[in-house]
Amino acid sequence: MSDWLASYRLLLLWQARRFRPVVAMLVVIQVVLGLGIVYGLSFLIPHIDARTALFLSTGAPTLALLIMGLNVVPQELAQDKLTGTYDYMAALPVPRLAVLGAHLTYWFAIQLPGTVLALVVASLRFHFHLSVSPLVVPAFVLVAFAGSVVGYALASVLRPEVTGNVTSFIAMGILLFSPLDFPISRLPGWLQIVHRILPIKYMADLIRWSTTGRFVDDVGLAFAVVGEWCVVSLIITYRVATRRR
Repeated sequence: MSDWLASYRLLLLWQARRFRPVVAMLVVIQVVLGLGIVYGLSFLIPHIDARTALFLSTGAPTLALLIMGLNVVPQELAQDKLTGTYDYMAALPVPRLAVLGAHLTYWFAIQLPGTVLALVVASLRFHFHLSVSPLVVPAFVLVAFAGSVVGYALASVLRPEVTGNVTSFIAMGILLFSPLDFPISRLPGWLQIVHRILPIKYMADLIRWSTTGRFVDDVGLAFAVVGEWCVVSLIITYRVATRRR
């Protein structure tokens, strides 16, 4: 365990130094993205009631986390494959999951300010009260980590030339056809079934429940489903990484 932690710390430091010239720009982009989602989606509905406002406001940070995990992270990994950085990291005498952990920790730190600010601004913009649960940190970390691990697993399996197209398609599907900003009951029956298997609905449930305590049927089920997707994606990523070692 001490070797794993030492490797993780050094890899995280390397990741921070690698992106140091652009870290400020990355944080600003994520803050603007989070705020833009809140205000941009509100333009679609000129007269927003309290229920809709709450769904929009809690769906915005969930969407921002998913865009980071399912779009930015896999595209960055695809770029690493093309430049040889991925193969270089695979050749290092460090645990495979330490590389993954350092990578995802860095991007979560980049994402966090924009996500929190988007939620606070949304509560002020739409005049609803935040009721933060003691489990808000585990909920946010699990959603962010699960989304990023799924994205990392996709990029590990796909060829780098097609990763960008696939992840962009997924991001658009999530934006338009996922129950992040509206109840799942508005979707067609077959799509409701799909979303009861996928983790997206349950990720939104965790963020909504941990910040407002409302409109969630089964919190335990949400934690379980998101956790299962996270574990399966970790296994896929680990097997791909060790096979290519």
